[in-house]
Amino acid sequence: MPDNPGDPEATDPEATSPEIAESAVADAEAAADATVEAEAAADAELDEAPATVAADGAAEDAEAAADGEPDLSAELAERTEDLQRVTAEYANYRRRTERDRQAVIASAKASVVNQLLDVIDDLELAERHGDLTGPLKSVNDKLRGVFNRLDVAEFGAEGDEFDPERHEAVQDLSEGDDKVIGTVLRRGFAMGDRLLRTAMVIITDPRESAPEADAAEDAVGDDTATQ
Repeated sequence: MPDNPGDPEATDPEATSPEIAESAVADAEAAADATVEAEAAADAELDEAPATVAADGAAEDAEAAADGEPDLSAELAERTEDLQRVTAEYANYRRRTERDRQAVIASAKASVVNQLLDVIDDLELAERHGDLTGPLKSVNDKLRGVFNRLDVAEFGAEGDEFDPERHEAVQDLSEGDDKVIGTVLRRGFAMGDRLLRTAMVIITDPRESAPEADAAEDAVGDDTATQ
């Protein structure tokens, strides 16, 4: 304790000076007010934080949606391309199946007609000998009608130009480069574009009679009758 408590140097300035004390009180109140304002501002920031977070989330979602639009368009284009490819493949399958079905039908018809060609040959030989009468003529007419409905046509007539792909030459009596059919030993048949049987012929020169060919035809006819 100081020797002289009443000495001004040993006295508390705040306790001895009302001005200083009032100033200190005012500073304390100002500090308290500042603290309250700081707490209020912090509370306001906390209240605004959810809205800010929601706004930021919405912005992020919008950006993600905007980024996803090209992916959706690309996926749609890919699915559309796949659908078009599958549709084209199915159409090709149907056309191929129908083509194969028609080919099978045509092949079956050709097989049946081929088995009837020998019958036609016998009927034609009977007609040459004048024996195609009565029931035989009726059978011949019916077979010819069936052939017409199936688009079966015979070829190989005397005077026709020789075609090695459709005519089978058993004898060549020609001397020049131009060759024609002189004698038909067996007629050829075709069904539409399909060749069923080649014609068996003897080749001669154009506008030239071939007595040897006639003799060969008679020989073939006799052999067929014997069979």
